[in-house]
Amino acid sequence: MTRDEIRTIILDKLGRIAPEADLVQLDPDADLREDLDLDSMDFLNFVTALHERLKLDIPEADYPKLFTLGLAVDYLAEKIGVFE
Repeated sequence: MTRDEIRTIILDKLGRIAPEADLVQLDPDADLREDLDLDSMDFLNFVTALHERLKLDIPEADYPKLFTLGLAVDYLAEKIGVFE
């Protein structure tokens, strides 16, 4: 799996949770919760969707590592072992 594939998975999961969001214009450094108006349940659904799709355990202590698109790609790439 590549970083681009990870990014695509993240955007797909976000699109299902916030279908009205313009993900094409999403700033990789912007807080997803604020930019996409995600409440705590939306964010938990996002984390759960990533867990189910990627078969990765994501402990609650690591949730801040998913707060932006850039951080989420970096975190998941590291967990999967993508070093490109």
